[in-house]
Amino acid sequence: MAENGSLEKNAKGYGGNAPARKDGVAVQIYGGKRLPDFLQSVNLKYVKLGYHYLITHVVTLLLIPLMIAILLEVGRLSPNDIWQLWENLQFNLVSVLVCSAVLVFGTTVYVMSRPRPVFLVDYSCYKPPDNFKVSCSTFMKHSQLSGIFDSDSLEFQRKILVRSGLGDDTYLPAAMHQLPPQPTMAAAREEAEQVMFGALDNLFKKTGVKPKDIGILVVNCSLFNPTPSLSAMIVNKYKLRGNIRSYNLGGMGCSAGVIAVDLANDLLQVHGNSYAVVVSMENITQNWYFGNRRSMLIPNCLFRVGGAAVLLSNKWKDKRRAKYQLVHTVRTHKGADGNAFHCIYQEQDENGKMGVSLSKELMAIAGDALKTNITTLGPLVLPISEQLLFFATLVARKLFNIKMKPYIPDFKLAFEHFCIHAGGRAVIDELQRNLQLSPQHVEASRMTLYRFGNTSSSSIWYELAYIEAKGRMRKGNRVWQIAFGSGFKCNSAVWLALRSVKPQSDSPWVGCIHDYPVAIPELLGS
Repeated sequence: MAENGSLEKNAKGYGGNAPARKDGVAVQIYGGKRLPDFLQSVNLKYVKLGYHYLITHVVTLLLIPLMIAILLEVGRLSPNDIWQLWENLQFNLVSVLVCSAVLVFGTTVYVMSRPRPVFLVDYSCYKPPDNFKVSCSTFMKHSQLSGIFDSDSLEFQRKILVRSGLGDDTYLPAAMHQLPPQPTMAAAREEAEQVMFGALDNLFKKTGVKPKDIGILVVNCSLFNPTPSLSAMIVNKYKLRGNIRSYNLGGMGCSAGVIAVDLANDLLQVHGNSYAVVVSMENITQNWYFGNRRSMLIPNCLFRVGGAAVLLSNKWKDKRRAKYQLVHTVRTHKGADGNAFHCIYQEQDENGKMGVSLSKELMAIAGDALKTNITTLGPLVLPISEQLLFFATLVARKLFNIKMKPYIPDFKLAFEHFCIHAGGRAVIDELQRNLQLSPQHVEASRMTLYRFGNTSSSSIWYELAYIEAKGRMRKGNRVWQIAFGSGFKCNSAVWLALRSVKPQSDSPWVGCIHDYPVAIPELLGS
């Protein structure tokens, strides 16, 4: 698959003569002289920055001469002229009162019709105990000792692990550490309780909010949906009030975390002075694949234990202590297309073993969903300078048939931080290439994948915690969370930092943040 190509490409990027491996054969890559990339030259860089600044502040630059002209004109007025102006206003008192009333009425309607601001007070990511850790070698040893997988499947899993971007400190639930594994309903409930309650206990402790104060609860877990529901388990555990509005989202894949935030946002627009809690997680215990179909073995290698709980509020008093404000959510659904609908599909294999199958067309479908999503998101977040460049290029290509590459807007001008769902190394590679992001922009995603694995819908919160733990979040910074999931869906959430965020003692990265980033391509060279 594309993993071989990405390994070879990474070897090129990390040195002239770095050896890469392809299908088990060492390939020597030699760096030759190349023409300078004029598009990345310093002069053109500053020209573009100057253009961006000019267009962004064009209104201000046009208003300055107007204000100077008004001030000069006012300076020429004599005291007699000012007195005559005052008398004219007194004679037109009715007109002044009518205009004032219209202005006050219009302002009131505008303020009342504006959407309520939604603040992210705080969030908590679950960190499993150390005895849940599983190294790649331990993973392979357990797979072999289980006696379930044939030699070809074991070798396939080994190759996937090598190229996956996962490290040796990810977590699997207790049931998967047993030989043979014990994927019982009781074990699955235990995993769900550990993740949900672990994240919520910490969230209530750090925010000081009482469980009884929660008015809205949204839980998302794609593959584990017991009866009573996960949201009911939380209501029972924390004795939440009887009129709580609770929702349980199932089967919506790794992008369901953004969907849950979007749903909570919609509910907070209707119910004023409320708190909403969003819990995002996935369950591994009952969704492990015990067969030999390759397309269904990949999730075994990538998915790991994790979850997050998020506290949202529409109370103005919470703005001072809140970390972020929700700016936009954009959802894209490609389920009308058959290939997109089936590219991530839960089914039984030829031997009746249940699992989730990943299609070979997954990356192409994800790219199409991303294109649609950013086409909608772009006008909402990109500066006018980028929108004009994109429009001009589009007109030149479509109307005048000028042969030129389509202009890719620079989303780095719209966001300081990117939280790309850590679904796998290939996903992060493709988004970095298509959005022309720097290694630091995708560092949080790569390190989250390496440290915690694919924790499904909660991965974007581990990434945000990484950025905070590194001390990089500053007041006014903009964050783009983007996730992909079955269906097929691509969803985005945009946040604005309301304050500079200091590293916290309860972060999932405590005790190890100084070990990162690590040079993953060098670790994957076999």
